[in-house]
Amino acid sequence: MPPNAPVWRQAVRAGLTAAMMTLSLPLGAQQAPERWTFALTPYLWLPNVDGTLKYSAPPGASGAPSVDVGPNDYLENLSAALMLSGEARKGKWSIVSDLIYLHFASEKSSVRSVDFGGSVVASTFDVRTTSSLKGLQWMLAGGYTAVQSSRATVDVLGGLRYLGIEARTGWQLTAAVAGPGPGQIFPAAGNISERRDLWDAIIGVRGRVRLGESQWFVPYHLDLGAGSSTFTWQAMLAISRAFEWGEATLGYRHLSYDQSDDRMFQDFRFSGPALGASFRF
Repeated sequence: MPPNAPVWRQAVRAGLTAAMMTLSLPLGAQQAPERWTFALTPYLWLPNVDGTLKYSAPPGASGAPSVDVGPNDYLENLSAALMLSGEARKGKWSIVSDLIYLHFASEKSSVRSVDFGGSVVASTFDVRTTSSLKGLQWMLAGGYTAVQSSRATVDVLGGLRYLGIEARTGWQLTAAVAGPGPGQIFPAAGNISERRDLWDAIIGVRGRVRLGESQWFVPYHLDLGAGSSTFTWQAMLAISRAFEWGEATLGYRHLSYDQSDDRMFQDFRFSGPALGASFRF
């Protein structure tokens, strides 16, 4: 093109030349599209159980018992457990899920008090009371990576957590508990069972912090929510090492539920160490 050609013609020609050079590059030199990656983590969690179960009045009784459960030692009454978490990720977006099945039998318990229609009578007659807990917890959340560097990542989360749990308690007292009104009696021995299904919306953060230039890093997770629960929260802090196939993790996890005064779960907590291995593909 002559040197005195209009400026716009020179700009168009330069743009076309750059576009043709880009199209002529080998496919490997162009930016590879983002692809989905996956992680599957079977793990073992050994929680200590501690909290209060507030039942309705059982058949044949005019009072509703409040039963303190735990604290109990790790593995003391753990009858069955299944734990599995997973992650699907594409670029900065992710989907995370966590599934826990736990069955605790013969948990050490005590009848703390009996509610006779608003009149609460403390119980000091406990001889032997045990409780069992069997339930499924499932979390599903979407995440977005807000911070990403070679040293640390921070994902923000939003999703749901479900807890379906059945509680059973058998009690034996030295004497029946009498209420303030005529004929109000809670028997000296008996059993009761109730089931609850809790759905809670949650928000939180998760990520990891790399330790120097090593293959070691610190994963973390924190979420909180409400819905069927007045308040629920979960926290995890661990130490992990990366390998070619994924990573191995050892940490501590806490899961807490609290419902209002007329519901079954009163400040119920599951806390303990966890060990797992993540397989990435």
